[in-house]
Amino acid sequence: MQLKIMPKKKRLSAGRAPLMLFLCQMISALEVPLDPKLLEDLVQPPTITQQSPKDYIIDPRENIVIQCEAKGKPPPSFSWTRNGTHFDIDKDPLVTMKPGSGTLTINIMSEGKAETYEGVYQCTARNERGAAISNNIVIRPSRSPLWTKEKLEPIILRNGQSLVLPCRPPIGLPPPIIFWMDNSFQRLPQSERVSQGLNGDLYFSNVLPEDTREDYICYARFNHTQTIQQKQPISVKVISVDELNDTIAANLSDTEFYGAKSHRQRPPTFLTPDGNTSRKEELRGNVLSLECIAEGLPTPIIYWIKEDGTLPINRTFYRNFKKTLQIIQVTEADSGNYQCIAKNALGAIHHTISVTVKAAPYWIIAPQNLVLSPEEDGTLICRANGNPKPRISWLSNGVPIEIAPDDPSRKIDGDTIIFSKVQERSSAVYQCNASNEYGYLLANAFVNVLAEPPRILTSANTLYQVIANRAALLDCAFFGSPLPTIEWFKGAKGSALREDIYVLHENGTLEIPVAQKDSTGTYTCVARNKLGMAKNDVHLEIKDPTRIIKQPEYAVVQRGSTVSFECKVKHDHTLIPTVTWLKDHGELPNDGRFTVDKDHLVVADVNDDDGGTYTCVANTTLDNVSASAVLSVVAPTPTPAPIYDVPNPPFDLELTDQLDRSVQLSWTPGDDNNSPITKFIIEYEDAMHEPGLWHHQTEVPGTQTTAQLKLSPYVNYSFRVMAENNLGRSLPSEASEQYLTKAAEPDKNPTAVEGLGSEPDNLVITWKPLNGFESNGPGLQYKVSWRQKDGDDEWTSVVVANVSKYIVSGTPTFVPYLIKVQALNDAGFAPEPAAVMGHSGEDLPMVAPGNVRVNVVNSTLAEVHWDPVPLKSIRGHLQGYRIYYWKAQSSLTRNRRHIEKKILTFQGSKTHGMLPGLEPFSHYTLNVRVVNGKGEGPASPDKVFNTPEGVPSAPSSLKIVNPTLDSLTLEWEPPSHPNGILTEYTLKYQPINSTHELGPLVDLKIPANKTRWTLKNLNFSTRYKFYFYARTAAGSGIQITEEAITTVDEAGILPPDVGAGKAMASRQVDIATQGWFIGLMCAVALLILILLIVCFIRRNKGGKYPVKEKEDAHADPEIQPMKEDDGTFGEYRSLESDAEDHKPLKKGSRTPSDRTVKKEDSDDSLVDYGEGVNGQFNEDGSFIGQYSGKKEKEPAEGNESSEAPSPVNAMNSFV
Repeated sequence: MQLKIMPKKKRLSAGRAPLMLFLCQMISALEVPLDPKLLEDLVQPPTITQQSPKDYIIDPRENIVIQCEAKGKPPPSFSWTRNGTHFDIDKDPLVTMKPGSGTLTINIMSEGKAETYEGVYQCTARNERGAAISNNIVIRPSRSPLWTKEKLEPIILRNGQSLVLPCRPPIGLPPPIIFWMDNSFQRLPQSERVSQGLNGDLYFSNVLPEDTREDYICYARFNHTQTIQQKQPISVKVISVDELNDTIAANLSDTEFYGAKSHRQRPPTFLTPDGNTSRKEELRGNVLSLECIAEGLPTPIIYWIKEDGTLPINRTFYRNFKKTLQIIQVTEADSGNYQCIAKNALGAIHHTISVTVKAAPYWIIAPQNLVLSPEEDGTLICRANGNPKPRISWLSNGVPIEIAPDDPSRKIDGDTIIFSKVQERSSAVYQCNASNEYGYLLANAFVNVLAEPPRILTSANTLYQVIANRAALLDCAFFGSPLPTIEWFKGAKGSALREDIYVLHENGTLEIPVAQKDSTGTYTCVARNKLGMAKNDVHLEIKDPTRIIKQPEYAVVQRGSTVSFECKVKHDHTLIPTVTWLKDHGELPNDGRFTVDKDHLVVADVNDDDGGTYTCVANTTLDNVSASAVLSVVAPTPTPAPIYDVPNPPFDLELTDQLDRSVQLSWTPGDDNNSPITKFIIEYEDAMHEPGLWHHQTEVPGTQTTAQLKLSPYVNYSFRVMAENNLGRSLPSEASEQYLTKAAEPDKNPTAVEGLGSEPDNLVITWKPLNGFESNGPGLQYKVSWRQKDGDDEWTSVVVANVSKYIVSGTPTFVPYLIKVQALNDAGFAPEPAAVMGHSGEDLPMVAPGNVRVNVVNSTLAEVHWDPVPLKSIRGHLQGYRIYYWKAQSSLTRNRRHIEKKILTFQGSKTHGMLPGLEPFSHYTLNVRVVNGKGEGPASPDKVFNTPEGVPSAPSSLKIVNPTLDSLTLEWEPPSHPNGILTEYTLKYQPINSTHELGPLVDLKIPANKTRWTLKNLNFSTRYKFYFYARTAAGSGIQITEEAITTVDEAGILPPDVGAGKAMASRQVDIATQGWFIGLMCAVALLILILLIVCFIRRNKGGKYPVKEKEDAHADPEIQPMKEDDGTFGEYRSLESDAEDHKPLKKGSRTPSDRTVKKEDSDDSLVDYGEGVNGQFNEDGSFIGQYSGKKEKEPAEGNESSEAPSPVNAMNSFV
């Protein structure tokens, strides 16, 4: 069997027939190896290898060296042009050319001037195969001119003004580096306020007195000539306004006054650049530098943004205190508008810089050297880009191709030269020139037509020695034109290779990834092309690895004793190892106490300095191994205690009885450290599929030192053993030699096979693939089979690569399929797999549920029924049914409102559901849709239903206005949720006397269209409690409560013997003039004053005042609670919630004059009973007590109220 190998790196499995490995390459650009023997007789056109830069600035004090080096066979000759004409170096005694090179040296140090040799130079290297040319090298001497002399007047300016100190260095080549220093050559400090611009000027956003100095000096450093030029010092004086006036008056004739702006704070303005906009052009690949420097007081801060994009994160840098924005490696994408913003506390200003990025030419595909054989075809491609787009021109041997000698095998097609059936005379060097206004690129690429039979450059009969289980690389360097194919053989052409794995590299090298003992032998590399054949034999020997089978062990010894470390090495018999001992990774001390024999290191008369790590290193010419042990030195002890520890690792692992599915492993136990070994644990590593990862294989008793191990096919096994005793587990042993088992068909099929559709017309089959260990051989693939479950179709099968998914297209929608996935490899198929069922893709349901019925249960609940949708029309897995319902209009007002749809989903195949949370007396619409895994089906026809009336909510508000002696007026707003048609309002009220007892309850019915009602014939100066609620046909709603007081008789207070149940106002007698009344009022006033003082003192001391009796007296008699066994009390509520009822008293709260109940009013307190603004004395000294409207509150369970007694109640006790 012959296997052909393409240049890409591939793995091959050899059969039992002779194995030949071929290398086939496209013949398009053959590289000539730099082999000295090959180059001696192989012709090659010239290639420029070194040249001076295009823009070459020279030091005029040194000789000029213009480089031009080239290679070729035969060696090329060199010539030069200067400014486009031939440069005859023989006629200029100052010019010499380096022998065997084109490099020129112009001796201007002895005589001559550098300016004489300014110009454009170009080198040509030529031999019989063509001519290569260099770039145009522009020679210019560097210049560092002196500063022009100038008289600099001192600058005087006031504190806070802006200042620019100009530098204006002389124009040099290259441009100088600018910096500012003082007379002591110390750099001037710079900050956000003071900084140097890109042009070298020194900018002050505002000056301070410490800026005063006489030595502001600008320096220019010219690097090429290593010279520094200095500007005349500039004197700056910063003075206050008063000092400035005196200075101007005294020195106006001989001093320059810099500026006239105020030193007060001012918003920013830009010192540079000028105007609101500017433009900047930069070349691709350069550093884009944008600058904005502003003046202002306080010092402005600079910010940068890109108007039409974001600044590139990794290429953007801020310099000079963020006054300079730099973008490195600029590209065309960086073009756009950049905005700098200067901001201080008084304002902001911005400047927009429009950036355009141009590009000198740059390569997309540079032409490459081309080696062809006669009658072959090839192409030279030269592609470049730039902005503007560069122009491509071709030259042949340095001559424009339009005037070069004609070649019938050559055809020009823009940026490509196409060669057809070339001959040896077609050899030449071609130059591609890509140029635009910003520069040019020049590339040389030769076409070398060679007719060369194959040559193998690797030395004959090379011997390769490789350690077993490592990679072996057998070289076969070759050359030929046309490019040869490579074949490898082992032994004679009839010999067979036993299923080893090989990798053939493009350079002809044969790689054996895991070399085994049977890889030993002679390998033959054969190179062929149409001009001939060459072959070469190399030899491979596989050596056993070097191992340390007895490692040095950790030792603890007493001072003055002797210690011995053993290091026993096992190695290939043809290799001679050298054993070296190290201490702490260095050489052993030069001390006679250290002796080394064949397998031991002995240290006599041990001292403390001998402690450390001792390492045994065994080296051969092919490999090396090492093992270490630690020596601890302790003081002498009479009877050292025995050491109990985990076992030492087993060693000397060996594999025998190697079969396809089993192998026997044997080992030598390590020291048990005074605790018997109970068991051995064996682990394996699969170096082919999971290198470095160890898995548990088996366990054997501690008395056993061999194990028969079951193996899987196509696994490169290594084994290691660990010993375990009662103290723990040892370290792992060294790994055994590797053993590669033969390939076999897979033992199992992939798991987790599923079939689901992602689209209505496909079936996506997925599975969990086998891992490398389960593959049992190379070329793992999967046979995917499917057919419709309910049809008579045959199985459709396809074999796919080692993937985990296959998509079947063109399936009917949601059809059950039977699916099988079977593993296979190069050795055969896995067992027949079981079929699993899947479904092709779902589509949206086609039919809406029918016969939708609504049964209204009550005013807030409805039950919906529907008929199920036929299963075939669902076209997918039934997820459930979804009800959309919304309140369309109010049954009362019929006004349009915002429609908010609600959704309820019922899982599975349910055909009814409840709609909770409906609003009473409302108009609802609903529809039902079936849902599958793809989505919703069409909606059923809208179904309309109405909810019945419910009881209304509490009236929105209740206010008592216009209190008089015998009447109170109530105003209210209807309930916010009437939940039906209001039929009437019910008002109940009852008086509360001075002892907090409730009077008779009056019940009034008020028409539903009223929002105001006046109660007449009430008792004067009497507190009343009101209970108010609305009604619909469904019943009574939630009530709202309020309290209010009628006013006191304007003529005075009733005598004490008048009853409290009826108001009897007397206007007949002016009792204000009666003596008894005046005395009574004085007594009342004095009593109230005393009570207020006592309450104030006790309140400040934190006293508690029970008002439980008052609360009991205020309760609604119709809802008077019964005391529960646990001591808690019922409650009556106003419109507010319980949470609001328990809000703490707000300090300084007051009842408004219109008697409106506010939600933030406090509970019963002294504020309500006279400490507020509503508790006042009349002009005659009488007290007008006024209850504020207040909420009922739920007392804390089992606790008495902590309110203070009311002064108003005290006053009422006298009425």
